[in-house]
Amino acid sequence: MIITILAIAANAGVAAADFARAKFVLANSSAVHVDPSWLPLLGGLKAAGAAGLLLGLLGVPFIGEAAAIGLVLFFTGATVVHVRARAFRTIAGPLAFLALAALTLFP
Repeated sequence: MIITILAIAANAGVAAADFARAKFVLANSSAVHVDPSWLPLLGGLKAAGAAGLLLGLLGVPFIGEAAAIGLVLFFTGATVVHVRARAFRTIAGPLAFLALAALTLFP
């Protein structure tokens, strides 16, 4: 349960940073050649994942599992984007989020 709470907080926080177009988000997006116009969509997906994990904790387990799987897929894609852009200095972020999402699948 602690890992899931950490995953909720982390994804909600980075979604808020995406929506606010935080400096680090813009720098990271530029490094991996993602247009800033994508940030609201990407932030929305992370926020939806966090909300789904929260619903899972509140008693709707299939929504929580679906959210965790969605976040695993999302951050797998983010990791691939970092590798393709050779942005290895910033790959730790998506890998950490990927690990958190994957760990929420195993209670």
